[in-house]
Amino acid sequence: MGKIVLRLDRMMVERKMSLNELSERVGISNVNMSKIKNNKVTAIRFATLASICEALECEAGDILEYCE
Repeated sequence: MGKIVLRLDRMMVERKMSLNELSERVGISNVNMSKIKNNKVTAIRFATLASICEALECEAGDILEYCE
């Protein structure tokens, strides 16, 4: 079975945004943002995903990838 992987680290590098800055803009803790960035989560709220996309000025498809 495939899975969805977050490629947040790539987009953060492209946007030259640190974990601290992104977590502040999104409004979640550094620890939780780090878990999201490192794919240590099994779910993410659409509201959180939308806030991340807004902060990084990207689409959800830019940071989500389906892997088999």
